[in-house]
Amino acid sequence: MKSTQEITHEVQELGRWIPAVREQVAHVVIGQKYLVDRLLLGLLANGHILLEGVPGLAKTLSVKTMAACIQTGFQRLQFTPDLLPADLIGTLIYNPRTGEFTTKLGPLFSNLILADEINRAPAKVQSALLEAMQERQVTIGKETFMLDEPFLVLATQNPIEQEGTYPLPEAQVDRFMLKIVVSYPDRKQEREILERMSKTSSAEAAHSILPVMQPTAIAAARELVDEIYMDAKIKDYIIDLVFATREGTPAHRAGIPGSENRGTAKILQGLIQYGASPRATINLTIAAKANAFLDGRGYVSPQDVKDVAMMVLRHRVILTYEAEAEEKTSDDVVRMVLDNVQVP
Repeated sequence: MKSTQEITHEVQELGRWIPAVREQVAHVVIGQKYLVDRLLLGLLANGHILLEGVPGLAKTLSVKTMAACIQTGFQRLQFTPDLLPADLIGTLIYNPRTGEFTTKLGPLFSNLILADEINRAPAKVQSALLEAMQERQVTIGKETFMLDEPFLVLATQNPIEQEGTYPLPEAQVDRFMLKIVVSYPDRKQEREILERMSKTSSAEAAHSILPVMQPTAIAAARELVDEIYMDAKIKDYIIDLVFATREGTPAHRAGIPGSENRGTAKILQGLIQYGASPRATINLTIAAKANAFLDGRGYVSPQDVKDVAMMVLRHRVILTYEAEAEEKTSDDVVRMVLDNVQVP
């Protein structure tokens, strides 16, 4: 069994491409370092990401630039109310000359998929995408096709203009490992955007992206992420956080086993309708390991868990009507959990 020092050395060797990717993306994208790091985290953790933010915050540009850096395929899919599942996964085409059907694969067969404004598409299209995300395969007719690796879906949803949208059901949102809220740049970054981007030519034309790694490096990095050491106390801390979201919920009051958390039930009483699922426990563990990898360490610290907890839990905690009446958000409740669960 490898020591943490050996794993740390391997992490630093295999992660040499990370600073280079950050540098290349920074040439094109200004003020979204947090977003870029979270995209890298999703890539390492092999988890899909839900991005929420107003238009114009460089979400598409960040993903496209990163795809160019790691030499993978990129597809941007604009979701609209008239979109069909076949527009994503592909369909069978009839050839009248031969009397046979041939399969035409859809744009989902790529590596980095940007599903723009996913909440504008009807439920059957959302289901087709989410099934492909979960199973990593698509069935067209009688044939099953495996999706390319690496395969990462980054779905965006707009928090404004809710007219004509089909909000993702909570059970489907659970399929996303992370939910990232993309914020506005600060004043200094906005000035830099003005200086560099206020041109008639596009940002990408102004700077050619240099590929800095091969997709095979991602597979090797993911294998090492699985080997990153996590102490038993950190594992217990993750379970404490997840169980704290279930304290005081109707299911917990009905007698389904909860946790022995330190007083969180009283603090969260009446705020949470449904807590985080076991998928949250799995994703919190993998994301914490990926966060340690990004930091060049072969072991997980409590801070790694805290760094990713909001992104993993915010879309898995369903609030009560009482909490919404008090204008509480899921972020507020997750913050309360993090503040009140004892850190090892």
